[in-house]
Amino acid sequence: MTVLNLLCLPYSGASGMVYSRWRRTLPAWLQVRPVELPGRGARMAEPLHTDLQALARQLAGEQRLTASAPYALLGHSLGALVAFELAHELQALGCPAPVALIACGTAAPTRREEYNDAKWRGPRSDAELIDELRSLDGTPEEVLANQELMSLTLPILRADFLLCGRYAYRERAPLCCPLHVLAGEDDRASEEQLQAWRKETAGDFSVHVFPGGHFFIHKHEERVLSVLTELLKPYRPAP
Repeated sequence: MTVLNLLCLPYSGASGMVYSRWRRTLPAWLQVRPVELPGRGARMAEPLHTDLQALARQLAGEQRLTASAPYALLGHSLGALVAFELAHELQALGCPAPVALIACGTAAPTRREEYNDAKWRGPRSDAELIDELRSLDGTPEEVLANQELMSLTLPILRADFLLCGRYAYRERAPLCCPLHVLAGEDDRASEEQLQAWRKETAGDFSVHVFPGGHFFIHKHEERVLSVLTELLKPYRPAP
């Protein structure tokens, strides 16, 4: 069966495998391919990145073969920035453009003023990182209180926040693929910050708002996957 590959980039502190359960719900023609970042999951032994552009270049080299077949890119939060930069890096390698870029849970790369990225340009303490996790309301208190688990998670989270804090937007020609934004109505990004993604593509553009905060993709998973399927259905490969 011919499939459309959906390359999924994880959010801060997470493994790419957070998307693996989507395979049970999405149609068979839409193949979820979690992208594991260095330093976590099966790549735990590799050094963590703190330079987002260097990370995107490495991922582009690794995903070059996958990107030779029809594919879409999706990322949530930090993952949306990585997916955006990955699209540009794949283009620089001469790969076909994705059929769509789906940016979830973050403002456009030019409109990150609400995220206080300057605060994260240097390493932050464990307490500050835990406070940030708590404010995002996506991590149970029992997990935050588990010192053993946090000892594994915090170094990854610290590096991921450095990726955001040190990120420097580079103005380039807009992408040519459709760009769809998914957001939580109670998340930090304003309507203007979400709409600012529009300038990053010469293709179709849309914004879809869901109930909930930053982790709406999990709390309203069924609805998110339904919208995702409809957005990608026009690019379903012919049998």
